[in-house]
Amino acid sequence: MTETGEMMGGQPAVVDVPDGATAVLVLAHGAGAGMRHHWMAAVANAIVARGVGVVRFDFPWMAAGKARPDSPAVATAAIRAVVAATRARWPELPLLAGGKSFGGRMTTTALADGGLPGVVGAVLLGFPLHAAGAPSSTRAAHLAQVPVPMLFVHGDRDALAEPALMAPVLAGLGPRATVRLLPGADHGFAIRKRDGGDAHVLGEIAEAVAAFARACAPTP
Repeated sequence: MTETGEMMGGQPAVVDVPDGATAVLVLAHGAGAGMRHHWMAAVANAIVARGVGVVRFDFPWMAAGKARPDSPAVATAAIRAVVAATRARWPELPLLAGGKSFGGRMTTTALADGGLPGVVGAVLLGFPLHAAGAPSSTRAAHLAQVPVPMLFVHGDRDALAEPALMAPVLAGLGPRATVRLLPGADHGFAIRKRDGGDAHVLGEIAEAVAAFARACAPTP
């Protein structure tokens, strides 16, 4: 393991960008758990094992031990700061940004509102199209203004992304959207045992991220 705990852009971060990495991903956590949650650690490790470095960080509310997520303005400011610090530290590597659920949505919000300099692709793990039990696609309105390719990885049992609503949103984005649909997975990427279990899920997510990173890398 090469990961270290440090500050990036003023935010607590766990950094794992080994020698030989082909890209680096700034990975933001969701609304319910921070960067050290076991799922965040596991998916980061799986991505790093496939050659993409990962910088995961805590949003200000999580770092302060508060219960309520930050406002979009505060959350996007934190993303901008961590992305800028990551770009400055590894200027030679293709830079991706994204996150789990809330973290992914705040990343696309930042990209749509002024962009994230240096970022060549967005990685969205369980994009929260709507609140549970309140189907809507209004949260996707800003995606049309995102200036970089986007990878959407989600399950077909995701209660925050009704398939009938998610499909037209993704279709409307055209070639800018790459989709990896995980059959049987819920919003937390759990798959019921009767549907085969989820032992393979982290590997599938990591493979999708690594392939996307290769596709987004600038041509020499």
